[in-house]
Amino acid sequence: MKINAAFLFVVPEAEQDRYETAIDTPAINMIFMGVKSYEEAAKAALELADGRGVTAIELCAGFGHRGVAMVSEAVGGKASVGVVRFDHHPSIGFKSGDAFF
Repeated sequence: MKINAAFLFVVPEAEQDRYETAIDTPAINMIFMGVKSYEEAAKAALELADGRGVTAIELCAGFGHRGVAMVSEAVGGKASVGVVRFDHHPSIGFKSGDAFF
């Protein structure tokens, strides 16, 4: 069975409809999407789960604990949420996303 999955990355300059691409393999269809805030990530995750059949969402290391919680709450169990973890991310001044976003 083919899996529909997504990887969300958060950067202040991202425009959701501009920074999206997908890789489709025989085993997985992976959507990569940039978002500019935790709020936008939560909305995008719910749309991915509800409207596009995504069952697994991986969040980039820019998401702090609060951002992960917001996305997890937004999808309400409709998709599994995983996290790549840096406690202090190098691309946002070695801060947690919670301090930045």
